[in-house]
Amino acid sequence: MTEWSILWDAREIFFNGLIATLGLFSLSIICAFVLGCVLVYQLEDDSVLSKALRLLINLMRTLPFLILAYLLYYGLPQLGLRMSAWTAGLLALIVYHAAYFAEILRGCRLIMPEGYVEAAKAHGFTPLRLYLRIVLPQLVIKTRPLLGNQLIIALKDTAFLTIITLQELTAAANSVQSTYFIPTQAFVVVIVLYWLISICLELALKRAARFGAKRGFDYV
Repeated sequence: MTEWSILWDAREIFFNGLIATLGLFSLSIICAFVLGCVLVYQLEDDSVLSKALRLLINLMRTLPFLILAYLLYYGLPQLGLRMSAWTAGLLALIVYHAAYFAEILRGCRLIMPEGYVEAAKAHGFTPLRLYLRIVLPQLVIKTRPLLGNQLIIALKDTAFLTIITLQELTAAANSVQSTYFIPTQAFVVVIVLYWLISICLELALKRAARFGAKRGFDYV
């Protein structure tokens, strides 16, 4: 039996790992992006809460992702809080990448022309409505290349979660190669799958770019 025949026989392991990776990535990215948007809204003022959030964002940006995953999965049980590998991995991805999403959007907000904001205020927009209807759509469209890069980074960060026993794509490759001793072929399959997911993300971003052009955000 050839190595590739062995991999075909083990396709269910890779399929389960792929489903786990896609589920973890999709859920974490949605939650992280929403949380990042909330953080940017809270950073509009100069309150104590805003300063505390800035400190938290800076802390997450200086902390390696693997360390955060370790702390949540192996460190919290010492404080009496135990969670599954899936929960710890999901929470780590959400908190870590929400900080990066918030910083990307905040940077764009600092250089966004204030004319749109002043015009919306003159028309009686509430702060929340102003943020959701005027500010946030422009921030998202203008930062889509950076957001796209962050999506790819988040996808790659899911591979670290094999360290905390989460059974995703990298863990599937590890399982196959340790059982059948075919590391090259096993990891080639995983590389191809990650590459295909990345291409799908890139196509989605291009579609978002066309949408932004139609809505007139590209000249902002």
